[in-house]
Amino acid sequence: VYSFKSFHAAILSYRDLASGYAMMCRMPYTLLTVVLNAMFLLLMPLGMVLIGGAADGWAVLADLVFYIFFAPQLAFMMERLMYAANAQMEAAEAVNKLEAILKESPHPEPAADSGSKPAGSSISFENVTFSYDGAARPALTNVSFLLPQGVAWALVGPSGGGKTTIARLIPRFFDVQAGTVLLGGRDVRSIPTAELMEQISFVFQEVRLFKKSIRDNIRAARPDATEAEILHAAQLAQCSDILEKTPGGLDAVIGSKGVYLSGGEMQRIALARAILKDAPIVVLDEASSFADPENEAKIQKAFEALMKGKTVLMIAHRLSTVRNMDRILVIRDGEIAEEGKHDELLEKGGVYAAMWEEYQKAAQWKVGGAA
Repeated sequence: VYSFKSFHAAILSYRDLASGYAMMCRMPYTLLTVVLNAMFLLLMPLGMVLIGGAADGWAVLADLVFYIFFAPQLAFMMERLMYAANAQMEAAEAVNKLEAILKESPHPEPAADSGSKPAGSSISFENVTFSYDGAARPALTNVSFLLPQGVAWALVGPSGGGKTTIARLIPRFFDVQAGTVLLGGRDVRSIPTAELMEQISFVFQEVRLFKKSIRDNIRAARPDATEAEILHAAQLAQCSDILEKTPGGLDAVIGSKGVYLSGGEMQRIALARAILKDAPIVVLDEASSFADPENEAKIQKAFEALMKGKTVLMIAHRLSTVRNMDRILVIRDGEIAEEGKHDELLEKGGVYAAMWEEYQKAAQWKVGGAA
């Protein structure tokens, strides 16, 4: 429900922007078109006057014919120049964005011996505050929680509340401005990147697949994995039907964005990759968002295989996927609004209870028959 409301608001916002821009350009563009094409209209009467008063009318007529054909081409070339100038501005903006990315400094890399190994796979946020560049308000404000080792927690809440930001701070995609993110009691900023990546498996809403075989896409998590281990991971991720229907099975080459695979099938391939990695910490950010009911049932079974014995942090808008989690944190406006088990949060009658009621209404919604 919240996602559809945001989507609808975005459509209306874009409609207003596009229509307003078009109306603003209506008069200037109309005048420009008239001016460019008026030259052709002036040639005819001017040419007749010149032919009538010239000593050599045929020579003037020849010039007139030339300009009759040349004038429309002049207008066409002027329009081409305008489009070229517009394309040049777009290209310049794209180059500026690329240069800004290339100029970004990587996070400081700690030394390989900068500290002891993380003591377990617990996750702790201690008074964490974080803001994105240019944002009007912080994405997270003074967030604190301790996710014990081997426990599965869920993050829920309205869109834009800060759930994905929490997920991205754990593998250190960003560094906090205040507070500390601890993994096994150790600050993630003191853990070398290679070591940190070994500790965490993550599956985000936007699945990234390579233009390679299904085998290579799964093996990316652990290049030294054997054929049997890859196949076992695919089976645990409920990918058997994908391998059966795809010519070549594990050898089938898929596109960079999962060409020939549905959104739910792409997510199952990504889950197979995470299962093969077998990291002690699992972060799932809307990992079943693009799944239809059939795919979602298979993804839930894949979750069971992936989450077994792991420290899990799951973000979901489909509340049915998190109702059996060990604990649920409700994130709103960058803060923890509520926390507890599913039934406890319903009894409180707060943010989560309202979300659950909306979710139940959305799940029961049907298209009405014709009047």
